[in-house]
Order: sequence, then structure tokens, then C-alpha cells
Amino acid sequence: MKIETQNYDNVTVVELHGEFIAEFIKPFQDATSSIVAAGTTSIVIDMTNVGFIDSSSLEQLLWLAENCKKSNRQLKIAGLDENCTKIFEITRLDSRFDTYNEVSQAVKSFV
Repeated sequence: MKIETQNYDNVTVVELHGEFIAEFIKPFQDATSSIVAAGTTSIVIDMTNVGFIDSSSLEQLLWLAENCKKSNRQLKIAGLDENCTKIFEITRLDSRFDTYNEVSQAVKSFV
């Protein structure tokens, strides 16, 4: 998996590329921890290029959501494909996260 970040005003977009599976949790945690520590108040996880997410990675998203909540930051998820959307629905995480079809929608929602 490849992780890239982009900033749009006060919003940091974390782009994930590839399968979001257990072996990539550490790089994801390092990248997102740095973003939170830097004081970013609004974060979008862009999953447009993710075709699969496993249970360990779902737990990682929940960990990030809790860290954001504790530090008064907002987290949104964008670009879930059909497979990942079903995983979110089955695990009922769709009710725990604000999700958007497009990254641009998620970024604009912070305004």
C-alpha cells in the first residue's frame, strides 16, 4: 500500500493506494499520527484506490477516529468502492463515520 498526503487549506487528505491490510497498519498509523500531532483539525481518508480492507485495518480506522475525537479533530472517509462500502455496512461502521462518494465533497463538508 502507498500513502500520500495533500493539503487543501485546513484539510489534510490521506490517499491510500492498494489493499488496506494488516501489514500496512504501522505505516498508516505513523502517517496519521504525524498529521494529528501537526495540529491538523480536519482529515479525510481517501479510499478511492483501495479495493479491499481487512478487520485489522478497520480497527485502525476506529483507533484514528478515537484519537481525532479526543483531540477535537474531525475525520471523514471518501471514495469507498462497492466492496469496501459493503464491508462498512456489514460491520456497521457506516454509522460511525461520515462517508462521501468524492474527496471533493468530503473536503467541502468541513467549510
